[in-house]
Amino acid sequence: MLEADVPDAAHTLADTREARVTADTPALSQEETPYADALQAFVDQRPVHLMVPGHGGDADGLSRKLADFMGERTLQLDVPMLIEGIDLGEDPPLTRSLQLAAEAWGARRTWFLTNGASQANRTAALAIRGLGRNVLSQRSAHSSFSDGVLVSGLIPSFVQPSVDHVHGMAHGVSPESLETALREAEEQGRPAAAVYVISPSYFGSVSDVRGLADIAHAHGAPLVVDGAWGPHFGFHPDLPESPARLGADLVISSTHKLGGSLTQSAMLHLGDGPFADRLEPLIERAFTMTASTSTSALLSGSLDIARHALATGEEEIGRSIDAAREFRQRLREDPRFGVVSDVFGQFDDIVDTDLLRVPIDVSASGVTGHWMRRQMVAEHDIYFEMATATSVVAVIGAGKVPDYDRVYRALVEAVESEAAVFERAANAEDDAFPALPAPGELRMLPSEGFLGETELVPAAEAVGRVSSDTLAAYPPGIPNVIPGEEITAETVAFLQAVAASPTGYVRGAADGTVSRFRVVKNDRA
Repeated sequence: MLEADVPDAAHTLADTREARVTADTPALSQEETPYADALQAFVDQRPVHLMVPGHGGDADGLSRKLADFMGERTLQLDVPMLIEGIDLGEDPPLTRSLQLAAEAWGARRTWFLTNGASQANRTAALAIRGLGRNVLSQRSAHSSFSDGVLVSGLIPSFVQPSVDHVHGMAHGVSPESLETALREAEEQGRPAAAVYVISPSYFGSVSDVRGLADIAHAHGAPLVVDGAWGPHFGFHPDLPESPARLGADLVISSTHKLGGSLTQSAMLHLGDGPFADRLEPLIERAFTMTASTSTSALLSGSLDIARHALATGEEEIGRSIDAAREFRQRLREDPRFGVVSDVFGQFDDIVDTDLLRVPIDVSASGVTGHWMRRQMVAEHDIYFEMATATSVVAVIGAGKVPDYDRVYRALVEAVESEAAVFERAANAEDDAFPALPAPGELRMLPSEGFLGETELVPAAEAVGRVSSDTLAAYPPGIPNVIPGEEITAETVAFLQAVAASPTGYVRGAADGTVSRFRVVKNDRA
């Protein structure tokens, strides 16, 4: 049987989608969009498709409704992988687009991702496993990094983020806290092979990345920064700097969040630091494991264009920042509202603020943030990114200026509505949550706890058992128990109190009241 004339998708993907910036790289101009231009050139040739995808790049036949829904141009640009002149050939356009992205964010290399920042987190976890088994992670790590820990067999220890207990918000980690946690891990015989932190937070608080990188490097560990919410950093003097330029060794960047690319597109940046030579081949291999072999050209093209827009759009980004500042000031002048970032100075881990995130404190109006977010959708068709018990969080894309007048009028109308009267009465007797409990002992590897035989037991019987699930109470969204950890009485009480509150819930729980826990069978000490 003859071998089919089809390139090896996995190896070709690794060769073409990872492009390194070196001294020999031809001069780059951020005005270029090489990959997007190559897609357009391909479409302009009006090719006949005898390949995937099945819609054939046109509106004929069964594709009519899809073309009506999305536009025929979308179908035309939905080009499969491994096309000469796009991602194959001598110095293909994709390679140059990746080099441009690396230069724009100050990285040695950049990878385009079409499975979101979740793919970047899993890739990072798999890669750092090649440096050792122990990772020191910020306890509020995204679930996709926790998934990577499970899959890779990493052994985690944790550093707690600072918590704003008034607003139910988890922020970041200070260099001092990281130093303490690294020393404790070493004293316990589990020196960290890598460190994982988050900056910025969901609420726009920014950590001292340079200080954290210095501490991690002093302990022989690379710093991985989940910068999913900061893809626009480094593109305006009033915004924080790109973490890759501050010493971070790996940076997760969810480009679609505020950078303007299509949903589910992201990037992973390798910093040009002391661990780059060791990390680079590990990332290459891990990327091949996590990437799709049917990567979306639409998503990759949007990354190329978003990079161009950010790198050449300082003036428009400045207008976004100025408008957001004016909106903040308008909120401050109304005693019913506040701006949560105004109190960031109370936390020693916060050194800067993302001005394109506006966390609005609505507690002085007597309503909850959750109620306000629902009211904005139901009555005004205004969608905030998220809410806590006291606040709603507005996310503004770089270069965008929303109708702030409409937003402010809607906020005022909501708090002055009859519905708000009933909401205030309902909140009058709302009890505060108990103190955040310390995590239980890690009695087995998270992967063993997750993959082992399990059983559901009543909450009272779960105390002292080993959890198979990750359970995180919101607020503040920090995992209270992970697979492999012992469930404590304090954790059970805290989770049930949060679940019983009208403004809280527990992610990962077997039921809404947290009356049962999934534990490892035959796990008794």
